[in-house]
Amino acid sequence: MRNLIAIAGGLVILSLTGAALAQNGERYRLERTEDGYVRMDTTTGTMSICRERSGQLVCTLAADERTAYQDDIADLGERLKTLEGRIAALEAGGKGTASELPSEEEFEQTMGMMERFFRRFMGIVRDFEKEEKSVQPEPPAQDRT
Repeated sequence: MRNLIAIAGGLVILSLTGAALAQNGERYRLERTEDGYVRMDTTTGTMSICRERSGQLVCTLAADERTAYQDDIADLGERLKTLEGRIAALEAGGKGTASELPSEEEFEQTMGMMERFFRRFMGIVRDFEKEEKSVQPEPPAQDRT
């Protein structure tokens, strides 16, 4: 009876070991390319580039494009959050503060000063024109020979 239990236990262990070995054999998938082979781990999805060197297959890890893509998405997400925060701050700042445009009273005061400035300036120009007309040199006399 003990022998029967031992044999049954051994068969169970062998069957489990065989299944584990069979899984390891199917874990990697090898595809031929122009430069060598591409090996994919079917469990994790990682890729390796393999080349034949001195009669051996030498594999190196390939850049995982999916990881790089996910990193780019994460970086863009962070930038988006930063920009949205800045926009929200700018919009909130615009609503809470008073307008930077002058009030109607300040505008009228400024326009009054500008009007006085231009009137005075035009007066100076007219004075110069009057002086210029009054001090014109006499035209040279024509020869009467």
